[in-house]
Amino acid sequence: LVVIPKSVTPSRIAENFAVWDFRLDKDELGEIAKLDQGKRLGPDPDQFGG
Repeated sequence: LVVIPKSVTPSRIAENFAVWDFRLDKDELGEIAKLDQGKRLGPDPDQFGG
């Protein structure tokens, strides 16, 4: 997953670059891993756009 923030304001652009100022511990990573249900949650990419 990649997030591309949109901004033209220099201060907001700087804030967006500061997103990596944290770390997740093993428990937090485990909680995130439990979210995976092996299912797609969006449109079928083979059928996307027509």
